[in-house]
Amino acid sequence: MAMVAQNNLLLKAASKQLCKAFGIRLVKDTQIVQLAKNASFDALFIDLEHSTLSLEDAGNLCRTGLQLGITPFVRVPWKCGDGFVQRVLDAGAMGVVFPHIQSQSDAEQAVAISKYPPFGRRSMTGSLPTFGLRKTPASTIMAESNANLSSVLLMVETKECVANIDAIASVKGVDVLLVGSNDLSLELGVPGEYKSREFQSALETISQACKKHGKMLGFAGVYENRELQEWAIQKLGAGFILGQQDSGLLARASVEVVNALEAIEGRQ
Repeated sequence: MAMVAQNNLLLKAASKQLCKAFGIRLVKDTQIVQLAKNASFDALFIDLEHSTLSLEDAGNLCRTGLQLGITPFVRVPWKCGDGFVQRVLDAGAMGVVFPHIQSQSDAEQAVAISKYPPFGRRSMTGSLPTFGLRKTPASTIMAESNANLSSVLLMVETKECVANIDAIASVKGVDVLLVGSNDLSLELGVPGEYKSREFQSALETISQACKKHGKMLGFAGVYENRELQEWAIQKLGAGFILGQQDSGLLARASVEVVNALEAIEGRQ
């Protein structure tokens, strides 16, 4: 029997716990995955939409995540094509984050390329990283991948998506509706105003659709803001959260180090 990777998103959902993701958009060295694991993150959010990371970089990061037991998800560029999504999954991603979803049709297309028949049209290959590169019967690959190893995360970032959220949430095979806070607030005309009525009303609508159709609400784009994160998790029921990204952590820590040294220097 081939070794099958565990999907921490689904495990956390089953136990009603929060799945905490670490974003990677800058550092291609796979040691960053070990640091994320050491910090007890549950998942990786490898960003190919807003970075210069390559498919090879993503694959290396995914496979390291699989080895360490931290579930790798990859955000693909908008309108990247089914072939690119296929390669991301074959490279070791346990799920794909699809940006700029607008409609029920977009959601259905995302599921179709992520799942094997009879639920989708993903093409079959052997020696997949999610099965430890071991020879595995096609029937096992199809069953395990469709059920556990190819999560579908749809980003909610536009007015159209919010308007169509009930239909989008109804699509079978979708796991997470992930709020992209930056783009959504821009679309709503309140850029960065996460306490505004426009933004919070939209999130309440998304949360209601998730609860109605049994989907997980995800929250991204607002980092190290306890008040907003607590609202999303405790009030809206978010079960997946992008906690921070490598670039943000490096930027903040760099400023803190310099400020501390300048404070010491000023006491001389």
